[in-house]
Amino acid sequence: MTGLSVEGLSVLSRAEWPEAGDDPVKGPPKLAGFVVSSFAPLAAEAAERCLRRAHGEPPAEPGRERRTAVLVVSKAGDTATDRAVAKAVDAGRSVQPLLFFQSVPNAVIGYVAKRWGLVGPVVCLSPESDPEQEALATADLLLLDDAADDALIVLLELATEDGAHGTATALLVGPDTASEVEA
Repeated sequence: MTGLSVEGLSVLSRAEWPEAGDDPVKGPPKLAGFVVSSFAPLAAEAAERCLRRAHGEPPAEPGRERRTAVLVVSKAGDTATDRAVAKAVDAGRSVQPLLFFQSVPNAVIGYVAKRWGLVGPVVCLSPESDPEQEALATADLLLLDDAADDALIVLLELATEDGAHGTATALLVGPDTASEVEA
């Protein structure tokens, strides 16, 4: 992710998967209730790291009045869960019940939001253009529209068949206070 910028926003906290010391082959820590795919564990781990850097331990500032929008952004989405469901249906087998709720890309964000006490809109994007810029532009709109006070953006892509490992980046963004002072 390079060149991240939207006038009026500043990055308050940032985290990634993998970071130094992570084993990309092993993947992020398992997440109870999410099976088959690393999509939810990637999203949760990046979000958790980002929120810890901003707020310490959960929940984020108990009793706070801030509304945090959460955006999940992925060009391809959770292709592993999609393939697992399709394979089971094609074979005439029952689909694991956990895959029904897991097939909704923002299900993991409900987990993160509850754990951290976040309230605000949840948006899932699968943009054709630059995911980072689309996410920042959407976050900026939510803040400008007074739908949220800050935004947690989770950008992720699963491992690919050519051997690339899954990656996730989480950004906590808010209004650029320097531009507010200048205005």
